[in-house]
Amino acid sequence: MQLFLISGLSGSGKSIALKVLEDSGYYCVDNLPADMLAALVEHLQFAGYSNIAVSVDVRSANSVQRLPSLLQQIKQQNVDVHVLFLDAQTDTLVKRFSETRRLHPLSDGVRTLPECVHYERELLAEISDIGHHIDTSELNANALRAWIKQFIKLDRARLTLLFQSFGYKHGIPLDSDLVFDVRCLPNPHYNPELQPLTGCDTAVIEFLDSTSITQDMFCDIRNFIERWLPSFVADNRSYLTVAIGCTGGQHRSVYLAEKLARYFEQQQQVLVRHRELSQ
Repeated sequence: MQLFLISGLSGSGKSIALKVLEDSGYYCVDNLPADMLAALVEHLQFAGYSNIAVSVDVRSANSVQRLPSLLQQIKQQNVDVHVLFLDAQTDTLVKRFSETRRLHPLSDGVRTLPECVHYERELLAEISDIGHHIDTSELNANALRAWIKQFIKLDRARLTLLFQSFGYKHGIPLDSDLVFDVRCLPNPHYNPELQPLTGCDTAVIEFLDSTSITQDMFCDIRNFIERWLPSFVADNRSYLTVAIGCTGGQHRSVYLAEKLARYFEQQQQVLVRHRELSQ
């Protein structure tokens, strides 16, 4: 049996993720109390289900903090367990709740909405790093659906190396493991012909290919990852997210994320995502 567990902050997109899994043929259960997870898995195994997806979050109260130990027990039942944790910046979550006029699950008439988000983040802190972490702050619904579909198709027996470009003016991604700042490189933004293009376009690639400082930066990042990747593998990591940031997330970071992905895909399972181009 394969179990996808979805957790994360309220308003971060868990319902969207669960719907993608349902559309992909998974038997889905939303808002399951954490303490009932093992019993559900056992029941569905006996019933012959092979792919299930379960959403467990702060609505499970204190039991959600027992998820790590509960998942270890479930793995011993010959279940292939994968965890997806969705997160977002506090101001983004507040905006989403305000726009939909929904009450936060921890709303008690005393805490403000930002205080509810902060309290929820504290309650989920112990489980936020037990699986693949996705920051949905700058993602629209379609982009998140695409990312979840990619995640489902991965060979989870191997480490996945994810290169993500971003713009510093929109904030550092919450799901980053390693962050490299490339704002010191020549900026195509100041060339009127290159400004509307991205790091995926030939003209921008040729411009950055021709600058030695950009190639030096690529080599340094590549060498760092090559040096330390075996240690992450030895630590039984399933995912390693390498974030490459420039000012706007359109040219330099995109170029380097693509170039690094092409280099490492010869030896690793690789994904590449461009946060600011996903809007």
